[in-house]
Amino acid sequence: MRLVQFYAGTVVRPGVLVGESQILDLQAAAKAYPHTLPVPIDSILALLRQGEGAVAAVRALVDELVSMHIGHPNSLPEGILLQTADVHLAAPILYPQKIIAVGLNYRDHCEENHLNPPNFPLTFAKYPSAVIGPGEPIVWDRDVTQQVDYEAEFAFVIGKVARRVSEEEAMEYVAGYTMVNDVSARDIQFAEGQWVRAKSLDTFCPLGPTLVTKEEIPDPHNLDIKCLLNGIVVQHSNTKHLIFGVASLLSFLSKSMTLFPGDIVSTGTPGGVGYYKKPQLFLQRGDIVQVEIEKIGVLSNPVGGEGKF
Repeated sequence: MRLVQFYAGTVVRPGVLVGESQILDLQAAAKAYPHTLPVPIDSILALLRQGEGAVAAVRALVDELVSMHIGHPNSLPEGILLQTADVHLAAPILYPQKIIAVGLNYRDHCEENHLNPPNFPLTFAKYPSAVIGPGEPIVWDRDVTQQVDYEAEFAFVIGKVARRVSEEEAMEYVAGYTMVNDVSARDIQFAEGQWVRAKSLDTFCPLGPTLVTKEEIPDPHNLDIKCLLNGIVVQHSNTKHLIFGVASLLSFLSKSMTLFPGDIVSTGTPGGVGYYKKPQLFLQRGDIVQVEIEKIGVLSNPVGGEGKF
């Protein structure tokens, strides 16, 4: 399944992307088929916290309704299927308990930093208040930073409570995959040494557009990843080049802290960030920055200005 969230007025509702042009509204489906879903679904985060049984129930309902729609297009109650063109997507997870990011996890990014690859994962936090969704603007105060950079990143989402998990069993704890633009204030980052503030300014965590459940991507370590700035490719790699993969990161983190459903782990960026280009390339008002990851989609955000809603 490709789980999404979308705005209905000022309220965010959960849904499932059907094909490329429709969204199944999970709240409307739950009302129309109250005996199929175990509990009301207010958000994707709430769904993950209800456990694997709830996710399986949603998957079964979606499969049934999609099958009904294909065979009998007018058989579904009105309002269950929406056109993607008619809605504005939100981030698939809002206010996760934790966003854990990984630094220097591609060799070419280590090389452009003039550093050796690390012997263990280097981690830092991005605060949940930084999360925005597709199409929402990346903004900042120029009195705070003047060197704002892009970082395309593949991310995985925790599906059940994980504590002291072995690498061999780690994939059982993954709910699915999404992507992050790890927007970074380089002047703050390198002045302070500690990365959290530089990585956590409001709007500095574009997330989405979908959360693709893990059965849709059997091998997360062979996905094309790109970042485009105003249509020009500035980063291009593949998740096969990750130094520490999904299972390794999940196991490593779970030995230090409990991971909860909906927690997000952003696995690091490949080479090509703006700070190390010659001349340096920083985000400017009016830019469009896109992260593209195979099988997940396109996460596009304008820089500056007002959002779409």
